Amino acid sequence: MQYRPLGRTGVQVSPLTLGAMMFGPWGNDDHEDSVRIIHRALDAGINFIDTADVYSAGVSEEIVGEALKGRRDEVFLASKFFMPMGEDPNHRGGSRRWIMRAVEDSLRRLGTDHLDLYQVHRPDPAVDVTETLGALTDLVRQGKIRYIGSSSYSGSQIVEAQWASREGHLERFVTEQPPYSILVRGIEEDVLPAVQRHGMGTLTYSPLSGGWLSGRWRKGADAAPTSSARPGARFDMSSPANQRKLDIVEELAQLAEQAGLSLIEMSIAWVIRHPGVTSAIVGPRTMEQLEAYLPALDVSLTDDVLDRIDELVAPGVTVNPDDNSYGTHELTPAARRR
Repeated sequence: MQYRPLGRTGVQVSPLTLGAMMFGPWGNDDHEDSVRIIHRALDAGINFIDTADVYSAGVSEEIVGEALKGRRDEVFLASKFFMPMGEDPNHRGGSRRWIMRAVEDSLRRLGTDHLDLYQVHRPDPAVDVTETLGALTDLVRQGKIRYIGSSSYSGSQIVEAQWASREGHLERFVTEQPPYSILVRGIEEDVLPAVQRHGMGTLTYSPLSGGWLSGRWRKGADAAPTSSARPGARFDMSSPANQRKLDIVEELAQLAEQAGLSLIEMSIAWVIRHPGVTSAIVGPRTMEQLEAYLPALDVSLTDDVLDRIDELVAPGVTVNPDDNSYGTHELTPAARRR
């Protein structure tokens, strides 16, 4: 395993991160099987685990905590806050009040006294970023978290947060967690350059674009069920954009076969090859899925393959705009005056 620097922190992490979203009722509700998957990932050299309080309403964190008993020091452990954790309107968001409560809940479920990385799951337009950064700074000083990060921020939001940290002498976000795959390349235009400019680590999620690049959805095949955690618009086969994705997937599958790779291996290898990407988050539900991801670590894509991928999906392009799960979406109808 060739480990990589996490931005300018001095920490070395694996090029694949084990995402824990599918451990629990959202995906695999067999706790013992989920623990086995986590242990297999650790044994393969993956030293980074990413979860969140909202995943299966905290069950994911509990499973990860169970799996890490006796192995906590092997892992760079990350979790996230922001999403609603119940009906109470104050049990969500980026306020100081909620952050101080949310971190204690996560630490308890994970069975640890600190998180290596604590991330804002989404930008909160209702809260001044200095309030969020101030609360996170206090948690770093208390020793409850080591580093802080953002997730699904736009390029301008990344820059604003870095500026606010510098001006207020606060802890700064050392990582950003954006979506990135062959079908979702929007971050190449602004997010990746901003992250690189500020020396941050980039932890990309959904390298298989929610299963689109796993071969699960193909032309002429029966519709496959999707997780309730995934937005339905991304899998509406009546959408012209999704029909275009089906055409591209067929071309990509042929390209992978010609290169002697599975579509999964090529897709993950493509993500972690970008110089701005530190680690790609993979979220297996089964042991079989994890085993299908691991060979990508040893894949080196040729220039011919990379050029053909760029012909199919141009740099900076997201084929279906519904897949753009980052930023504050200022151009959505609800955000416009008309």
